[in-house]
Amino acid sequence: MDWQEWKKKENVETEEFPNEIILEVRAGAGGEEAALFAKEIANMYILYAGLKNWSAKILYASESSLGGYKEVAIEMRGEKVFEKLRFETGVHRIQRVPETEKMGRVHTSTASVAILPIRKKTKMEIKPTDLEIEFSRSGGAGGQNVNKVETAVRIIHKPTGIDVRSTAERSQLKNRENAMRILSAKLEVMKEEEEAAKHSLNRKTQIGTADRSEKIRTYNILQDRVTDHRIKKSWHNIEKILKGEIEPILDAMKGYLPTMPAHAGQAGDDKPIRQ
Repeated sequence: MDWQEWKKKENVETEEFPNEIILEVRAGAGGEEAALFAKEIANMYILYAGLKNWSAKILYASESSLGGYKEVAIEMRGEKVFEKLRFETGVHRIQRVPETEKMGRVHTSTASVAILPIRKKTKMEIKPTDLEIEFSRSGGAGGQNVNKVETAVRIIHKPTGIDVRSTAERSQLKNRENAMRILSAKLEVMKEEEEAAKHSLNRKTQIGTADRSEKIRTYNILQDRVTDHRIKKSWHNIEKILKGEIEPILDAMKGYLPTMPAHAGQAGDDKPIRQ
């Protein structure tokens, strides 16, 4: 293979598995406890990014009253970031006794994760007339400039109702660019999901089109066990896992998910794997 052929092959692989993503985490059922769990999940991925020498930057976060995340968008860049995390899309569930629970009852809370690849070449065309753009002052950390100037950007895509925000930058222009990148990625994933649904009854065979409403993983604190329901496998030592040591889980997904049947996703008998 000569240099040009190798470069062409590399470019194709980079487009299929880009080295940049937007990782979104949203609190689901469970109120404040769900928001706290969403923050734990987001931090888990940020810590994992650190272990992989990837960059991770929070573009937007909406905090709950107890300091959890109602919603957070994180930009990640690094080698094989999409290839590694592409099957994390879905609903993550935690079972534990919250600190505020006086009766000792186990609560179940959820958080949804979406992995949005950022591709250099996109076929998405976004019409300016389809956008509603709002500017406001950023809250929280960032210095006086962030709070005094209307740098925060919110963009609504009117045809789909998709709502994206960016508040991380001191510049309104940079926040607008970030918000547009998130919007473009969301629209592209939506298009891919629609195409996958048209051409395949088994959407799980399609790369990057995992169903974000599917319950994929349970974190059971009392049993110190994390279970992935798609491959019916479990791992112990939740403390390490939530500190970013998720490589064994991600490695297990590579060999199983592409061949899973369309009805996969229900919990079954699982064999714990100790870390």
